Amino acid sequence: MALDLQMPILVVDDYKTMIRIIRNLLKQLGFTDIDDAADGTEAYEKMKQRRYGLVISDWNMEPMTGYELLKQVRQDAALCKTPFIMVTAESKTENVIAAKKAGVNNYIVKPFNAQTLKGKIEAVFAD
Repeated sequence: MALDLQMPILVVDDYKTMIRIIRNLLKQLGFTDIDDAADGTEAYEKMKQRRYGLVISDWNMEPMTGYELLKQVRQDAALCKTPFIMVTAESKTENVIAAKKAGVNNYIVKPFNAQTLKGKIEAVFAD
C-alpha cells in the first residue's frame, strides 16, 4: 500500500525541540499535515476532535505518558484503529513488550534519522 503523504499526523512530545525535529523529518519524507501536542492529555483531546492517520508519541511525558495515551486510545472504540508509533530514549526490553501488549504498531529509539522513521512508518502501513 502506498503511503498517503496527505494524511494528518499527530506528533506528541513534551520537548518542543523533539517536536520540531520529528516535524522536520516528516516534512523531509513528504508529509505536510502535521499537528503536535505537548502531552498525552492534549493529544487525546486533539484525537477526539480530528481523525489522524498516524500518531507518533514520546513515551515519557507528564501528566499523561505516551504509554498511558496508547492504552487510552486502544480502549476508545472511535480511535482504537489509529496507527501508533512510540518514541523513546530507552530501549528497555520490558518497555517494548509492554508497548506491544498495549497495541503499539511500531517503536523507535532516539536518536533516529529520516530513513529510520520512514522505515518504521512504512512497516506500520505495509499490511
